[in-house]
Amino acid sequence: MEAVFREEHGRLLAALVRRFGDLDLAEEVASEALEAALVHWPVQGVPPKPGAWLMTTARRRAVDRLRRDRAYAARLAVLQVDADRAAPAPPEDTSGLPDERLLLFFTCAHPALSGEDRVALTLRCLAGLTTPEVARAFLVPVETMAKRITRAKRKIRQARIPFRVPGVEDLPQRLPGVLQVVYSVFTEGYAASSGQELQRLDLADEAIRLARILRRLLPDQRETAGLLGLMLLVHARRAARTGPRGELVLLDEQDRTRWDRVMIEEGLALVPVALSGGPPGPYGVQAAIAALHDEAADLATTDWPQIVALYDVLLTLIPSPVVAVNRAVAVAMRDGLGVGLTLLEGLADEPRLRDYAPYAVARADLLHRLGRTVEAAALYRQALDLARTEPERAHLRRRLEEVAADSVGAAAPEERT
Repeated sequence: MEAVFREEHGRLLAALVRRFGDLDLAEEVASEALEAALVHWPVQGVPPKPGAWLMTTARRRAVDRLRRDRAYAARLAVLQVDADRAAPAPPEDTSGLPDERLLLFFTCAHPALSGEDRVALTLRCLAGLTTPEVARAFLVPVETMAKRITRAKRKIRQARIPFRVPGVEDLPQRLPGVLQVVYSVFTEGYAASSGQELQRLDLADEAIRLARILRRLLPDQRETAGLLGLMLLVHARRAARTGPRGELVLLDEQDRTRWDRVMIEEGLALVPVALSGGPPGPYGVQAAIAALHDEAADLATTDWPQIVALYDVLLTLIPSPVVAVNRAVAVAMRDGLGVGLTLLEGLADEPRLRDYAPYAVARADLLHRLGRTVEAAALYRQALDLARTEPERAHLRRRLEEVAADSVGAAAPEERT
C-alpha cells in the first residue's frame, strides 16, 4: 500500500493542481484522500482503480472545502481564469486518472524559484516525501525545510506562476532546469554533502524513479534518456563504492563483479538513444563516459582515448572547471601522469576550484604516484580540510599515512649512508 501511495501521490497532486489551481489545497485534500484510503482499503480491499478512487475522494473533499469558504473559492476562481488564459487546460482523460505530473515537474523547477527551493519542492510534491523526510534528506532542521517549502509555494502563488507544461517552442529552454533538479537530487544521493555516510541511496533511487517518469512523459526528448542512462550507469556501482564499514572505495579498487549488471545493461541501451538524431546534450555525453567505465574490465583496459574525446565534447557543452579536472585525469591515464598533472596545475588559479576537494585529491594522487610525496601530503591535508563526509575524511587520512610511509621508504637508503 505504501508503494501505491508513493506512486500515486505525484499523479494525484498534479491532477488536483490542474483542476483547482492551488498547490496548498491540492496537497491538503490529497493527504486527506490517502488517509481515507488507509482507513477503508484494509477493510474493503484495494479498489480496482486505486488512483481513480483517490481522485474522486480528494475532489469531493476539495469541493466541500470550497463550499464552506466562499472567499477562498472566489480567489481560486480568479487564479483558474488566469491559468486558462495562459494555456487552456487539455481535455481530461476519462478512461482513467490523467497523468499530469509533467506540469508539476515544470512548476517545481520554474526559473523564478531558487535552486534549493526547486529541489525541496520537487521532493515534496513529486516524490511524495513529507516535509520531515525532505529535511532529513538534506540534513537540515524540519522548521528550516518547512520555511523553504512555504517560501516556494508563496512565490508560485504571488508570482502567479502557471501550472502548465511549456509549449513546444519553450521546451528546449525549460527542460534543462527540470533535468537539473532531478540530477541535483541524484548527486546528493551519490555523494552526500555532509554526514556520516558517503551515499544516500534513498535519494539516488528516488531521482532515478523521477527520471523514469520524465522519460515516459517526454520520450522524444533525448536528454531525458541521457539523464536516466547516466544515473543508472553510475548508480550501478553503488555496492562496490563502499567497504564493509562504509569506507570509500575508489574506482580502480572496486570489485567490479559487485556492479549491478542489469542496471548497466539498461543504461547502456539508453546511451545510443541519447546520442543519435542530432547534436549531443551534456547528459548524453556523460552517460557515454560512464558507459565506457562500466564496460571496462579494469582501469588499465579502459578506453581512455575515447573518454578524453568525450570530455572534449563535454567541455564545449559545459565549459566548467570541474569538467576540466575530470578531463585532465583522463588525459593522465592516456598520455602519462606528468601530462595530466600539468593540465591540473594549469587550473590552479580557477576560483571555483579553491574549495573543491576532488581537485586537490586529483593533484595529490598524481603527485604521489610520481614520487613527489611532500607536495602530495600538503594537498591531501588541504583536501582533508575540505572533505564533507566522514568516509571521505577517513579515506584521506589513509592516503596521508601511505604518503608518509612512502616518504620514509624513499629516505631510508640515504639515512643508511
